Amino acid sequence: MHTTEAIRIALQSLWANKLRSALTLLGVVIGVAAVIAVVTFVSGLNNYVAERIFRLGTDVFIVFRSSPASSDPDHVIEGEKRKNLTLDDYRAVLEACKQCTAVGASLRNMSGHVKYTQQAINDVIIQGLTPSMGPIFDVDLAAGRMLNETDLNNRSPVAVVGPDIVDNLLSGADPLGKEIRVDGWTYQIVGVGVKKGKTLGQSLDNYVMIPITSYMKQYGEHQDIRVSGKATGIGPALTAAMDEARVVLRSRRHDLPGAADSFDIETNASLLGIWSNLTGTFFIAMIGIASISLVVGGIVIMNMMLVAVTERTREIGVRKALGARRQDVLLQFLIEAVVLTLIGGAGGVGMGALISKTVTLLIGMPSSLPVWVVPIALFVSGSIGVFFGVYPAKRAARLDPIVALRFEL
Repeated sequence: MHTTEAIRIALQSLWANKLRSALTLLGVVIGVAAVIAVVTFVSGLNNYVAERIFRLGTDVFIVFRSSPASSDPDHVIEGEKRKNLTLDDYRAVLEACKQCTAVGASLRNMSGHVKYTQQAINDVIIQGLTPSMGPIFDVDLAAGRMLNETDLNNRSPVAVVGPDIVDNLLSGADPLGKEIRVDGWTYQIVGVGVKKGKTLGQSLDNYVMIPITSYMKQYGEHQDIRVSGKATGIGPALTAAMDEARVVLRSRRHDLPGAADSFDIETNASLLGIWSNLTGTFFIAMIGIASISLVVGGIVIMNMMLVAVTERTREIGVRKALGARRQDVLLQFLIEAVVLTLIGGAGGVGMGALISKTVTLLIGMPSSLPVWVVPIALFVSGSIGVFFGVYPAKRAARLDPIVALRFEL
């Protein structure tokens, strides 16, 4: 029996039992769809995070009192006991870091209240920045200007706002020169950021940036700032810049020789490494859960093939009586199982891609379907057909033709 003939017979058999075949496919479709959706979301999130972090540049480092990316409970507890980083620490790094092209400081409040006339918006991200954070964070403006040193030194009540502030509060009117109230304090809009859209259902344009000195005047002087530096280059230049910042901060914070730093310095590489570990663990866990569906689907396929062998016992007897060899029967039923799982795998790929794109449209979760996933999904589904189809196929191939011809359902 030729392979093409075996495939034709397999398709005819599956088509003759459409409902049973469709129900049998569900396990494989659901399992493959779950795997595709997980891979798509993990890949999309990795690409998004990499893009966001690499926008800082491979030559940027950030100094924290305690790194928010730490997963060590002891380190987190120890970090809470450390002294806050201050504007004086920022100025010391600015003066000492000769390998830096820019040094900046920032603060953030995630739940600000912004009002214009009678319109108000909640949960606005309020950022306090030094002007040098503009080039470090690659802030792009659609209109107006960025904060400057005069604003910083005079604690000026000026702000650069995100497009959401303009759309929701000013009804699309020219925002420049308008006064808004940020948690009860009045600020004049001097710039508007470029629209970035949403991700994970959260807007990236719902923010207000003010001078860090104005931020500290409004929210209190004792704030834990973050110090950021942009090195003159990558590799050795970045390492040298980080070492210069580390030396001056250890001296200012009286860290003893041989003792650990009382602060954390992170780069985009370290942040991406931590994120990759987190998503890798999530990926393995979800793939394990999705694999259960594939195993269940394989068991269902094996049961269906056993039923098919029983139903077609006389057919098998006739084929053997006409000269079909044992391997011909084995190949026929194996191909039938593989065709069934490949169809399920293709359906699962389509369903998984559809689910991920639908979720992306609804809540903005990043998704990206790598090209390599499709052939691997089809290979895995086909392998399931071979693995779970071997026993029914062997059982069919071992049937005695005389017994098979006398068999009646």
